[in-house]
Amino acid sequence: MSVSFETTRFATEGSTAPWLNHYPICTPAHLEYPDQPVWWLLEQTARRFPQRVAIRYFNESMTYEELFERARKAAALYQSLGVQPGDRVGLLLPNIPEYLIAAYGVWMAGGLVVSISPLSVAVEIDDLLKTTECKLVVALDLLAPLATAGEHRPKHLLTCSIASRLPVVKRWLYRAACLKRQGLHIHSTVKSSDFLKALAHVQPIAEPVRSPSQAPAYILPTGGTTGRAKAVLLSHANLLANALQIKAWCGNRTGKDTFLAVIPFFHSYGLSTCATTGVAMAATLVLHHRFQAKTVLDLIESTRPSIFPAVPAMLHALNQTMRSEKRHWDVQSLMWVISGGAPLMPETAAEFAKYTGAKVVEGFGLSECSPVTHAGPLDGNERPGTIGLPLPDTEALIVDAETGSEVLEPGEVGELIVRGPQVMLGYWNNPTATEQILHDGWLFTGDLATQDADGFFKIVDRKKDLIITSGFNVYPNDVEYVLKQFPMVKDAAVVGVPDAQRGEIVKAIVAVTSKSHFNVRRFEQYMKDHLAHHKVPKILEFIEGDLPRNFLGKVLRRKLRDN
Repeated sequence: MSVSFETTRFATEGSTAPWLNHYPICTPAHLEYPDQPVWWLLEQTARRFPQRVAIRYFNESMTYEELFERARKAAALYQSLGVQPGDRVGLLLPNIPEYLIAAYGVWMAGGLVVSISPLSVAVEIDDLLKTTECKLVVALDLLAPLATAGEHRPKHLLTCSIASRLPVVKRWLYRAACLKRQGLHIHSTVKSSDFLKALAHVQPIAEPVRSPSQAPAYILPTGGTTGRAKAVLLSHANLLANALQIKAWCGNRTGKDTFLAVIPFFHSYGLSTCATTGVAMAATLVLHHRFQAKTVLDLIESTRPSIFPAVPAMLHALNQTMRSEKRHWDVQSLMWVISGGAPLMPETAAEFAKYTGAKVVEGFGLSECSPVTHAGPLDGNERPGTIGLPLPDTEALIVDAETGSEVLEPGEVGELIVRGPQVMLGYWNNPTATEQILHDGWLFTGDLATQDADGFFKIVDRKKDLIITSGFNVYPNDVEYVLKQFPMVKDAAVVGVPDAQRGEIVKAIVAVTSKSHFNVRRFEQYMKDHLAHHKVPKILEFIEGDLPRNFLGKVLRRKLRDN
């Protein structure tokens, strides 16, 4: 399909520049995007603000000068282990300082970061390592055995630990968790070493590799249709552009802010809003490896962050804690809270704003767009219930959902399509899937939306069957593929069920040969072993008949959701 919308009144000028000029916090379109690799952001900040604190994690702190130096050491270490430009390096890490050192080091060595979710199970990691042919993996020691449990093992494994950083009780619990995994060993064919100790014995790379801006930089697994996940491929230009777009949205502030960075870096949302935008803004990043409401409230009190990228489930949990606990938290340092990953309920935003005094706005994006495409204005003119306005240099249109060729009028429901410098290169080694979603630079999101006369967009439904639970994407086909492999399962359908805390939870309707002879406990354990925690269905319904399907044989998930 060929599409061209330049002649419509909602294209480039009509859909972006006027309201970007109208809102003072926004920077008009036509930003400058340097022809540089994404690590250039760190280089520039380290030169301008060498002594500014880049990272705070527990009692540790690291300046931008130190972060840049350690990333250069990481690049040299990777090269000594055989990593060449274009090679893939997997990161199996939570939000700890080593993540930023490792990622920027990969880019300085000319490699591609492969994002491996710590929520994944061994079979999922094995499939990703096979798909991307990872040569090396940097992993948390607790998770490291998962990277070598399958057939497709990396040649080298670099491990990190958080044990020594934890309070005494949690330190023992962490070590106990490591011991529980003693049945999983790092395979003998994999050369393993401690990441930080190895860094201490190498000199920084003399000249980081300046990859072309259009070269691939980042691989992020996303949903598949046959059980095998697709992987989004983002370029250096994509990552750099989205960082500079978000920085512009924040008024081009530099060296003034502290980010609360608890959104996972292994997700494109956390990577972009914190790991690249935070660096571009010379912000201090307050890291924590796991979201816990009381811990996060304590961090806000002690570190005084001004910007908090979040998901609705986080805000809901924080509201609950502040509402129910007798103690008072001093959380007035927050200036802006940008919520994404799932629809934000206006009452959740209003309650959090009441407690903190912060501007709480909703944004929108998808992994294929690095990921941010829209955000609410930060000047006090946000509109609850909308995803706001497109970022600078981002074109967004509503087209008819059937053909995708007709631009709709304001207020009409259609498919949201976007175009901009943050749109992906495509799917890794999957041209067929790429052609299905990208047409003449326009990315068809699969989300049904409207645009009002002032340019604000609102998501009204999903054309695709994606489930978003606590900010994490769950693709029904991926889960169904796993469920169907279990003995006595004839068929399976997975849908999302509304949930006040998580946004949605996963429900599976499973058709079995005999309900009376089906071993539910074994089935539940099988799911835990083969699916990441957030993908495991929380509600199970067993039937002996057939699932409802249309004349083409497609499962009618909407009908199942309505029942």
